[in-house]
Amino acid sequence: MGRWGIAHIFASFNNIIITITDLTGAETIARCSGGMVTKSAKDEATPYTAMKVAQTVAEAAQEKGIDRVNVKVRGQGGNKGSTPGRGAQAAIRALVRSGMKIGKIEDVTPIPHDGCRRKGGRRGRRI
Repeated sequence: MGRWGIAHIFASFNNIIITITDLTGAETIARCSGGMVTKSAKDEATPYTAMKVAQTVAEAAQEKGIDRVNVKVRGQGGNKGSTPGRGAQAAIRALVRSGMKIGKIEDVTPIPHDGCRRKGGRRGRRI
């Protein structure tokens, strides 16, 4: 019977960062990002890169005895887009494939309760 951890998946449209922590979230056990596994910047947020990142993180966590995780998926949030990037689903699927058991999956994208003003000016972004 293995130990539990939390997999924090931050998936924006430009990058993906996966961090595995203990249940309190205080101690980081393994982490990896899109830039650590791919050479070109345009590929950092692709599903394939997300898969590679998840595999790297899963291996490191399993070496330290964590084989069950609760997943927290996060998009950019705030006054930017609230949907997670393309890599989020691929990352979860890759975690399962690499032998991790998944407890629960929740969305922790920060949602503003009328926070800051959006960028772009009074008349919006003109193309």
